[in-house]
Amino acid sequence: MSESVQESQPEGCLFCAREDEALNRVLRENELFYTRFDNFPSRPGHVELVPKRHVESFFDLTQPEVLAFYALMAETRTALLDAYAPDGFTIGVNEGKAAGRGVHHLHVHLIPRHIGDVPDPRGGIRRALPNGDPDLWRAE
Repeated sequence: MSESVQESQPEGCLFCAREDEALNRVLRENELFYTRFDNFPSRPGHVELVPKRHVESFFDLTQPEVLAFYALMAETRTALLDAYAPDGFTIGVNEGKAAGRGVHHLHVHLIPRHIGDVPDPRGGIRRALPNGDPDLWRAE
């Protein structure tokens, strides 16, 4: 890890402790990002993509980080397809406290999904909000 990355890591940050196997089960990594299994998975195979640099917001990523993120997400997706045979994926980031971010180090959830894993998946992540009932939506 580069010296500049080490200097920017706040003490006690779960995601900055990448090498601590008690905290992070790393699935794969590249130069700028790593994929870890979620400690409290919502579905089997639920992982998070995390920048090695301590950064809070997706919007603060550099262009090389965005490219490294996407490359690792595509590689991780292939691994999850092989291991869990999902029918789809939920991809999500809680950008800011109002969106539910609890750990202040960017992490993007990649969750394998299967037909029937919830009774009614319509609306996907929109179901987290008050206007989340797809039966009430109208095409205007």
